[in-house]
Amino acid sequence: MLEEDVNMAKFKTSKTKEEPRINTASLPDIIFILLFFFMVSVSMRQNNLMVRIKLPQATQVQKLEKKSLVSYIYIGQPIDRALYGTNARIQLNDSYATVKDIPEFVAKARQARNEAVRSLITFSLKVDQNTRMGIVTDVKQELRKANALKINYSCRKELNPKQ
Repeated sequence: MLEEDVNMAKFKTSKTKEEPRINTASLPDIIFILLFFFMVSVSMRQNNLMVRIKLPQATQVQKLEKKSLVSYIYIGQPIDRALYGTNARIQLNDSYATVKDIPEFVAKARQARNEAVRSLITFSLKVDQNTRMGIVTDVKQELRKANALKINYSCRKELNPKQ
């Protein structure tokens, strides 16, 4: 009897040892945390600029309240001057446009928004500081014809305002 008790007390060891499996129960949690982190921290690209923009300086600058209600119109020299020349061009979204395309741009901007906020849409002109005012005036006239009366000029704040 004593021999049987000794045999029972011994642990059997297998000759082939397997590595323990990795617990993947928390893997979906980790994936969702990473997904949430990237959704919050990454800003989406608005437009691919095709014109050179160096904004003019201003002494009194006011920030826009709701940037989701802003549609941008870019005016400046094309980046690819060999292909498009050196005259100032208008960029709406990701393509060059003419002054005659502005009413359609305004209509699409209104259609993309909720009906309650359509009257609050601001059209912001991002104009290069070396652009002549003729093209800017033409754009403003077309915006008026399209009943887009909330117009904003984008600028950069002057570092040392003159006293």
